[in-house]
Amino acid sequence: MQTFVVAGGCFWCLDAVYRVLRGVTDVVSGYTGGDTPDPSYESVCTGRTGHAEAIAVTFDPEVIPAGVILDVFFTLHDPTQLNRQGADVGTQYRSAMFYADDEQKQLFEKARTRAAEWWGEGIVTTIQPLGEYFVAEDYHQDFFAKNPGQGYCMAVALPKVNKIRKSYAQYILP
Repeated sequence: MQTFVVAGGCFWCLDAVYRVLRGVTDVVSGYTGGDTPDPSYESVCTGRTGHAEAIAVTFDPEVIPAGVILDVFFTLHDPTQLNRQGADVGTQYRSAMFYADDEQKQLFEKARTRAAEWWGEGIVTTIQPLGEYFVAEDYHQDFFAKNPGQGYCMAVALPKVNKIRKSYAQYILP
């Protein structure tokens, strides 16, 4: 198994998308990249903790290649928007990849280079060392599945899930 930590807007969307992929065994929403110990959702939402809403996605690279996991990341959000995704604005919604070791750093750099072929040279996604990862509150875990009729889920998360289902059909769970 391998785990990548990525941030690209609201973690509800990231969580929802990765949960539909074959080979993904776990998705944990959380906070990382900042300097505030034990952040809460409320504190991260202020934009003053330095943390990003992120997910730790664990997958089996024998079932779904690491490159696909990373290409999905660059497909499901707009990596050219600085500190925002759509109406979600603030450093907590930045596009970032947090590497655990040099191998991950290289994979992330290659993925960002591939993404530049689709998005152009305006990618703002940062690649930085993974610091402490703080697991988000329980109600954020698997939020989309628990709240399918919630307005944000219907308007923002569902279209992203559907986009990935279409673009990566061969990796979608039955």
